[in-house]
Amino acid sequence: MNDPTVHRRLTAILAADVVTYSRLMGRDEAGTHAAWKSHRRELIDAKIAEYEGRIVKLTGDGFLAEFPSVVNAVTCAATVQRGMLERNAGVPQRSRIELRMGINLGDVIVEGDDIFGDGVNVAVRLESIATPGGIAVSAAVRDNVGNRLDLRFEDIGEQTLKNIDRPVRAYSIDFPPSLRTIGSDADAQEPWEIEKPSIAVLPFNNISGDPEQEYFSDGITEDIITDLSKISGLFVVARNTAYTYKGKPVKVQQVSQDLRVSFILEGSVRKVGSRVRVTAQLVEGRSGGHLWADRYDRDLIDIFALQDEITHTIVDHLKVKLLPEEKKVIGRAPTGNFEAYAYYLRGRQFLHWHTKSHYVLAKRMFAMAVELDPFYARAYAGIADCDSFLFLHYNADVSIDGILATSAKALELESGLAEAHASLGLALSLRERHSEAMAEFEQAFALDPNLFEASYFYARACFTQGNLDEAARLFQRAADIKPDDYQALLVLVNILRSLGRQQEMKMAAREGVARAERELILRPENSRAAYLGAVGLAALGELDRAKEWAERALAIDPDDRLAKYNVACFYSLEGEADRAIDLLVELLPRATHETKRWVKYDSDLDPIRSHPRFPKVLELLG
Repeated sequence: MNDPTVHRRLTAILAADVVTYSRLMGRDEAGTHAAWKSHRRELIDAKIAEYEGRIVKLTGDGFLAEFPSVVNAVTCAATVQRGMLERNAGVPQRSRIELRMGINLGDVIVEGDDIFGDGVNVAVRLESIATPGGIAVSAAVRDNVGNRLDLRFEDIGEQTLKNIDRPVRAYSIDFPPSLRTIGSDADAQEPWEIEKPSIAVLPFNNISGDPEQEYFSDGITEDIITDLSKISGLFVVARNTAYTYKGKPVKVQQVSQDLRVSFILEGSVRKVGSRVRVTAQLVEGRSGGHLWADRYDRDLIDIFALQDEITHTIVDHLKVKLLPEEKKVIGRAPTGNFEAYAYYLRGRQFLHWHTKSHYVLAKRMFAMAVELDPFYARAYAGIADCDSFLFLHYNADVSIDGILATSAKALELESGLAEAHASLGLALSLRERHSEAMAEFEQAFALDPNLFEASYFYARACFTQGNLDEAARLFQRAADIKPDDYQALLVLVNILRSLGRQQEMKMAAREGVARAERELILRPENSRAAYLGAVGLAALGELDRAKEWAERALAIDPDDRLAKYNVACFYSLEGEADRAIDLLVELLPRATHETKRWVKYDSDLDPIRSHPRFPKVLELLG
């Protein structure tokens, strides 16, 4: 008896189809059928199994497969396409069997051994726009792969796909020239390695006996991650993902499996007076065996040389080739003043906590660093980031011209600072210099694909311009980059509602509220977690609890205009139109340009737009 239960799951879907199969069959039915069976038996089926996939269904000229990992799906597809090129070497063009492939990451309905739903449909439609021998992927696939694979992704823009009710941003995979030009001399080609060596740097333990020194061990960890991330031949797990393991007992093999990396770096830091002791060990993820371990006893002034030594040791053990420019960048000390560096690390720690009081503290620490070293580019970038978040999240009296000047100063001193490009992009977007802003955001992505601020600021800029699909994609990307951030997901809720993507909206709300709950346990004074959480709870229909959170937010900071705005959104969703409009009328006369633009597009306010008093709100928008 068939199991009637219907389940859902998130999965990577690969759809493939033979190009001009009917024409090939018309010319040589028996030969084409035999060749296709041979390709499947000797290459395709084996590679799908090797990369932990399963074939869901077969058609006469194609197949549908699913994978538990996006990276595995893309790696398998690229390997199969390479194999098909090799197998077609010497075969006349008109007789070659070539594949088109499409890959999507999406939610699917599972019935028995079959899968259905929008996630499958998008993969199939992406396959139809791929070039012969090529692969087309969705933005969700591109973002999840990051720079883990030695493949180039070409943005081919928003695509209108048959029977898909929304445009889908798509990318084509561009193979290395050696792969594209395989011919009769294929054996002479250098082997093509898809996977780069991959590594996760776990937070170094602070064993100084003083919790106040936590910022220092975190700083060393982050700087090693930053240096390793600059190496093109290495995949490095983003800082925010690695830090989800902070303070938890971990098994290296489990971390390796969870993050799908081959190597783990872990260590400890003891800072006493003017001396520091750092231990580090590089572990092979699958076996748990140690590849290298060392202990360093140094003066604090030698901390940059120590970090550089650890980075180069890892590179040597993983046999990664450094490009000349990478050698220069990694060996460049950010400052010659250790005291300035210590203030910078304190500031960076506070900045990561994302509350109003901590932004203020972080800015103070960065300012002290600049005072000690006026040429410290990262500290200027830190000031710009603090001002950006204070302006966006707390309506602080911050000069946009000041953000422009500070981020420009950082870039003048160090042009490759991704966070400075992101803050400059935000300031330009607030000045409505949109094309310049987009160029800065794209530059930030190019320098650091895992920078939370780049995705987050870019998403807000897209929203205020009415580009909701791109805003949704970027907010989701920001939430994926920073697994403990509640903000991106809860802001995403109203965008998904506007786009009619109800199921995704509830998923974002559920996860966003869970993250906000964890934030409020750690920092109960944070009104932002409370008022954004209230909107998320309202989207889930938990109105009583949402009302408690909304009132809590106003009690924490009754003068916070953004708290008032988001509580107004909650009252709008709850059906209390007059209370919502009262709050909007109260806050809009002193609201920023961006807040006024937000009112224009925010679907949370849709229930009150037809209210007789809403024209008063529109008057205040100017």
